[in-house]
Amino acid sequence: MAFSERVTRLKSSLIREILAAAQRPEVMSFAGGLPAEAMLPALNWDDMPLNIGQYGMSEGEPQLRELLAAEARALGVPCQASQVLVVSGSQQTLDLAAKLYIDKGTQILLEGPTYLAALQIFQLFGAECLTVSLEADGPDLAALRVNLERHRPAFIYLIPTFQNPSAVRYSEAKRAAVAALLDEFGVTLIEDEPYRELTFDGGSAKPIVGRLKKASWIYTGTVSKTLLPGLRVGYLIASPDLFPHLLKLKQSADLHTNRVGQWQAMQWIGTEKYQHHLVELRSFYRERRDAFQAALERHFADLADWQVPQGGLFFWLTLKQPLDTRTLLAQALDQNVAFMPGEPFFSEPDQHHGSLRLNFSHIDPALLDEGLKRLAAVVRQAQHAQAA
Repeated sequence: MAFSERVTRLKSSLIREILAAAQRPEVMSFAGGLPAEAMLPALNWDDMPLNIGQYGMSEGEPQLRELLAAEARALGVPCQASQVLVVSGSQQTLDLAAKLYIDKGTQILLEGPTYLAALQIFQLFGAECLTVSLEADGPDLAALRVNLERHRPAFIYLIPTFQNPSAVRYSEAKRAAVAALLDEFGVTLIEDEPYRELTFDGGSAKPIVGRLKKASWIYTGTVSKTLLPGLRVGYLIASPDLFPHLLKLKQSADLHTNRVGQWQAMQWIGTEKYQHHLVELRSFYRERRDAFQAALERHFADLADWQVPQGGLFFWLTLKQPLDTRTLLAQALDQNVAFMPGEPFFSEPDQHHGSLRLNFSHIDPALLDEGLKRLAAVVRQAQHAQAA
């Protein structure tokens, strides 16, 4: 059977494979970016109109687009509802952007590390993924300038607010500097913000797209981390030059996004009950973050370094004695512990050994200490074997 050339680049999702292995009830999982079931809000469907079950507009429900545009403008994103496209989770934004920009060999620029599923999509379409390293407050600006000047990539993909996997939040200075560089070199920005609302210190910052004066842009978000992932409702907002192309690509993909999920999102976004829910969500995850930090201090202080995340769902650990953390998976699962190795979050994984991404939002607090204790023992055993 003759498949497309693209299929030769198709990779399975390591995180999905780990999550499948972690389905056993005895497994203590730090692997996925799953919201806590206890904080998934109860949904009311009583007033949903019958016609919501009919085909809908490719752009999305008009009322939802207005709500999303209003929320974005409040953040400093210059847009109208006509620039909003409702998508099947923000993951679809990345698929549409890849179709718009990437041919085999197209150079694009990413953070190192970056979102695993974004790498999977961009590499499937044949992109040459260049990276700029992350510092504690955002990208290395000198390296960013060199990459923009030398390669003029088709676009840059950034997650500036509680980045997945590193949890880095760009400083105001870095956001302004990135915007100025993209304007200078005329490079399109894809800004991904799934974790913006999960802030634990009350801090916020204007999106980078709101600082651009010349460059084209796509801004994308989702309700998966604040309402329910199962709704599969995300959105993109694009500069006027890009929007018509993205709409046509959406039409060729799935006609329209789940209208039932869109209707439910409309019952929340922009309401007082949504704001109340976000306050409760932040408090809940802040407590889990704090408990996780205390357990890490007990079990990993001699093994790894990390920054305490000010938002999002992850801790990013860097081992003091680096090793390929992918080699720890089997031993960890034998101990009924699941985690996410750090190597796959880089476009050149074999050059970046020694990091782990640990999710703190989903695990039962009663199992947290034991899970991290077992994972630390697996790391120690591997490091001792490496040193022998």
